[in-house]
Amino acid sequence: MSAIDGGTVLVTGASSGIGMEIARAVAPRANCVVLVARRLARLDELKEELTKSHPSLRVETIACDLSDRDAAKKLPAEVTARGLAVDVLVNNAGVGMMGAFDRADPDKLLAMIDLNVTSLTILTRALLPAMVEKGRGGVINVSSGFGVAVMPSFAAYVATKHYVTGLSEALVSDLAGTGVVVTQVLPGPVATEFEQQIGNYTGRRAPGIVEISAARCARATIRGFDRGRAMVVPGVLISLALLVNALSPRFMRRLFASILGRVARRKEAEATAG
Repeated sequence: MSAIDGGTVLVTGASSGIGMEIARAVAPRANCVVLVARRLARLDELKEELTKSHPSLRVETIACDLSDRDAAKKLPAEVTARGLAVDVLVNNAGVGMMGAFDRADPDKLLAMIDLNVTSLTILTRALLPAMVEKGRGGVINVSSGFGVAVMPSFAAYVATKHYVTGLSEALVSDLAGTGVVVTQVLPGPVATEFEQQIGNYTGRRAPGIVEISAARCARATIRGFDRGRAMVVPGVLISLALLVNALSPRFMRRLFASILGRVARRKEAEATAG
């Protein structure tokens, strides 16, 4: 039986996209779902939807800006104060920055790192010991295909996702035999607010044949977690793309990325000049 069944599942970034769909996916099976995000109004709307569809489900909403590390540190205590012990932690909250690294706003860079890396680390460290003690639990880290690849104009974002991938893979080894499952998710293009943001920046969206829905991504995530998989790559085409990337010689990957980087920097310069 999965730790989701009859358990308490905490989902960060639950107000939209993949986080919202994961909450919907676990609702029929969990005893309690804790929804965490900055936008409380959206969380309350989702709570109403979930409790209407699943009357026996307990749903808690917590407004929290996880780009603030002090707020992230207080979140586990808030959960405990509500009489809850988290069985499955879903680290989904994240943000991306696009553009040349040397032109990026330093404060926004640090805020992204605090959200994508620091808060994830704080929550995982705080909630794991109880799972290990019980011999049951799980952590789902929503990373990105960029967690195992490189993409120009996303340098800092890529770096944060490489951290998530590295931590997740190390935890799989650290927690072997404890009964705690760690699953990292490496999505490609997903129809979310973040993907729309990328489209607004680049002037184009990923082709429909590549982009998948947030609901499909969530289903693949939960299916992989239930099976105890360390890594889930939702979507056939992104799976093939990451396989090709992994099998390609390093110098070829660097050459391709360098070409893309020159093109991206030129387009950004033209846009700024215009």
